[in-house]
Amino acid sequence: MKYIKRSLEKLILKASKSFKTVLLTGARQTGKTTLLKQLFPKIKFLTFDDSFLEDQAKNNPDMFMAMNEPPIVLDEIQYVPSLFRQIKMSCDDNKKKGLYYLSGSQPFKLMNLASDSLAGRVSIIELSPLSLREITDDKFNSPFLPTMEYIKKRKATKIGNIWEIIHKGGYPELYNSKTDWQMFYSNYVKTYLERDVRDLTAVQNLDVFRKFMIACAARTGQILNYSNIADEIGKDANTVKSWVSILEASGIIYILEPFSASVLKRAIKTPKLYFRDTGLAAYLTRWLTPETLANGAMSGAFFETFCISEILKSYSNNGLDYRYFVSYYRGKDKKITTKNGEKKETESEIDFIIEENGILYPVEIKQSSNVTADSTSAFQILDKIPEKKRGTGAVICMCSQPGILRENVFLIPAWYI
Repeated sequence: MKYIKRSLEKLILKASKSFKTVLLTGARQTGKTTLLKQLFPKIKFLTFDDSFLEDQAKNNPDMFMAMNEPPIVLDEIQYVPSLFRQIKMSCDDNKKKGLYYLSGSQPFKLMNLASDSLAGRVSIIELSPLSLREITDDKFNSPFLPTMEYIKKRKATKIGNIWEIIHKGGYPELYNSKTDWQMFYSNYVKTYLERDVRDLTAVQNLDVFRKFMIACAARTGQILNYSNIADEIGKDANTVKSWVSILEASGIIYILEPFSASVLKRAIKTPKLYFRDTGLAAYLTRWLTPETLANGAMSGAFFETFCISEILKSYSNNGLDYRYFVSYYRGKDKKITTKNGEKKETESEIDFIIEENGILYPVEIKQSSNVTADSTSAFQILDKIPEKKRGTGAVICMCSQPGILRENVFLIPAWYI
């Protein structure tokens, strides 16, 4: 299988020269092991997927560390969390950088462990599924921002049918021509349920949890309603909340928080749910071909999920923690829109907001190539916030080239993310 160059390579190499430990996190099958082997081919590699090594590290951690001196790569470190204590002591006894390279598929759990145990000694880097830029071998690596400067620097990524990529998803193994799409995701879900879910919580009935995953996939791009999901799977809302945190902790979903400002008193405070990989969501909701997905009832939700995922990857692939400066807005303030000559009142909504240096950049996402200025009327709500400034906005859509929709609002093709 041909190696796909990852945007994080330079960042990891830089971290290895500045920190004693590098922790590469991300969901299963995002390519963490392959990436570390590619960057550090001469360093000893051990994986705790090997049950013998896992037992040795758990039962005799001091002996294990003595027999496996750094520099070393320790893969699937989440199975031996107790080893963080020994890694800390080893780092404190050694002045060299680049001693330990750790990887694991439970991002939040590992981030917390590393932050507590290895503060000041570790660089934590998140590896997402392949981005559109990586799939197409596009070298452009700046974070997305809807500005004239970004559009001028950006050149369109050359792609064929974008729905083939949305449907396939971003797991590297799928870009091996011999890999069957349905078989890959069937094995992925089975492994995820049996390893990560059982490791993170005491879920007894994995079949019900599978139904829960399907219910969440059917709601990608929607406001998160715990009670609605609970009714569908026959569980209580508190259980659903707990299970949502499992999906988030293991990198399966992303919870987009609502924008909060005291002056926006009518804003809805509920977050939105997005699957991090559209291929996995398509498999769970049984959209079996790119054509049926593109023309189906969920095409708009999948297009929005894909675009937001690509924006987040553009930040994480630059080592930026996007959780603190992205949000969405939905409020009970009514706006008047015109469709087919008829005026109607709808709730105000901004699909995505990026905040940088006190400036708010609003983004609307539309699957269509035919976009009207009405779709961005909610952007003006951000002008009510005295301590912030509204920057240029954009509608990300299927238009062929970047353009201007109205003053301070660009039209940007999805392949410009």
